[in-house]
Order: sequence, then structure tokens, then C-alpha cells
Amino acid sequence: MAFTDVEARWQVLTAYTRTGLVRGEKVLLVLGHSDLSDDDAVARMDDGSGHVESARDSGQLMITRNTSFYMPDGSFDKERQLETARTECDRAYREGWPGIRVAADMNWALEPGVDSEEVVDYEASLEPLFADSRYVAICWYDQRRFSDYTVGAMRAVHPLQVMERLDAVDVTQTRDGTRIAGSAELSTRGEFTEALREALKQQPDTHAPFHFELDLTDLTFMEAHCAWQLISFATSLPEGSKVTVRCGSLLELVLRGLGSADVPQLQLNVAEES
Repeated sequence: MAFTDVEARWQVLTAYTRTGLVRGEKVLLVLGHSDLSDDDAVARMDDGSGHVESARDSGQLMITRNTSFYMPDGSFDKERQLETARTECDRAYREGWPGIRVAADMNWALEPGVDSEEVVDYEASLEPLFADSRYVAICWYDQRRFSDYTVGAMRAVHPLQVMERLDAVDVTQTRDGTRIAGSAELSTRGEFTEALREALKQQPDTHAPFHFELDLTDLTFMEAHCAWQLISFATSLPEGSKVTVRCGSLLELVLRGLGSADVPQLQLNVAEES
């Protein structure tokens, strides 16, 4: 995750942490030495619920600092750090947790004597750990401090990118159509609608049937107005057109509740959820 907005970063970390706790996983947060204190971080994520505080008391949530985690003797050693990662995973499994999720502030990589290329190599070397579905991790980089080259290199070696904000949409082109991820809500309504308009735009010189795939499996929320816009765009397509919408069960519920079954141009392909 690359970020510039600290408040948005905490929103992501809070959602990430609380999701792990609800799933019964162990959570390890590796904060920067100048970040919030442990107590303040817990209070920020807990928001009065008591769940995050209880998780820290039980050992389900652990908080440490990045310099001591990555540079225990004042220097960084890739092989030692890989062993530390494996050790934390093994410890979580031995303790009976069904999985472990880690989130780490990477500002330690800016410390004197740390070779950025070695850090990139370390990040790439973590790949085998992700083959185990019980392990998930976020490494976050402050774009105000890291160079564009370093951020780009890290994006290249990581299999997934984390959106900086919860209230945002991310639009990418796929082989068969368009993927829209994030949250289609009031603050992103215009961007979401424009993405739909562009994706389902007909060529001016043809009225032939239109076939398109819209991947919404990573859209975590869609308000009724945005869902209605999708149905409206599909309805306006020529007869024989087919828009296949891949989505989860919650979005299916929204779309069917607004009458998607009455639109022959619209087909829902509901992804199985673990």
C-alpha cells in the first residue's frame, strides 16, 4: 500500500485489523517509532467497541515497532528477516490461530545503511509465504518519503495492491471488459457512473449486440443509486446485448432488489464466497 493521507491509512488499517480479529486470526501490527503509541493505536482502531482492546489483552493482537522488528541490532539482514517472518507464522499456528495477518510500516527502509535494492529483494523473497492461504500481509510505503522508483519497484514485486482509501473506486481494464473495485457510494458516485458510461459506451456507427464483462467482485459496497445506474445503462443497450456482471452475494441482492431480473441484457454471475 502506498499512501499520502495518514487518516486514510488508519481507516484501511482499522478495517484490515478488525476483519482479522472477527475471523479469529492473529494480527501483528508493525508501526513506525514515531507513529501513535500502542495505547493510542488500539483506541483509534477500537473506537469504543472494546473488541480491539480485548484482542490485545488476549494476545490475538500484537503491536511492535518497525526498527526493532526489522533491525534488531541496528542493521537489516534479509535472511534473518525471512526467518523472522516464518517464525511468526509458525508461532501463530502453534498457538492455535487459523491464520495470521501482518501490517508493517516500511519507513525503517529509509534508515542509514539500508540498501533499497536489498529491501526490494526481501519483499520478492516473501512470495513463498503467500502460498499459504493462512498468511496475509500489507507493507505500507509513505509516498511523501519514498521515491517513485522505490514505490514502483515494490508494486512490481507484490501480487496485490491495496487501495489507499476505503471511500474510493479503482477502475482497470481486463481482457474481457472492466473491473471496478472499492466502494460505489455518495462520494464516488460520479466516478463510478462515468466508469460505467465509458465501459458500456456504444460505437456511434453500430447498433450491433454488445457483449461485455463487468467484474465487481472486489466492489465492497454499492449504493442503490449506483446500482440503478448500472441497470439503466444495461437496459439502454441494443436487443441481444449481454452484460455479464461478476459480483458477490450482497451486490446480487441489491441488483435483484432493483429489478435486474427484468433486464434481459443483464446477467449476474455470483462468485462463490469462502
